[in-house]
Amino acid sequence: MRIVVAVVGKPRNAALATAIRDYEARAARYWPLEFKEVREESGRSLSQQQVREREGKRLVEALPDAAHVVACELGGRTLTSEEFAQWLQDRREQAKDVAFVIGGAHGLGPGTQRLASTRLALAPWTLPHEIARLVLAEQLYRAGTIVRREPYHK
Repeated sequence: MRIVVAVVGKPRNAALATAIRDYEARAARYWPLEFKEVREESGRSLSQQQVREREGKRLVEALPDAAHVVACELGGRTLTSEEFAQWLQDRREQAKDVAFVIGGAHGLGPGTQRLASTRLALAPWTLPHEIARLVLAEQLYRAGTIVRREPYHK
């Protein structure tokens, strides 16, 4: 089992990028992780729909074949940290790859959403995609500590 996190764009804020890299490195101690950043589409002359479609195509191309695709989006399933850890552990025991997708500023397009087996809400609020990536990285790290019964999760 490996975990792929496919995201649109790179963090623009240096401090945020540092925090993301820190939690991604921490999480990689517990899970076999790959992070794939796809190019963010300029929306100057395109509709939001066109931006979502173009970014979505890039996201889909970054996903491993036969992975359990998880769309991180508002309105998805909410899990506690303990439930998320157990969900990941179940995927590990099934030896099934998991691919989390985080859309850009306009969210995920319908094609990417249809591909997803699971929809996961990272918060009850709309988050900028960079913050969503940080939240997911931290929760992947936290899930690893929960599975190993380490003291980070209190």
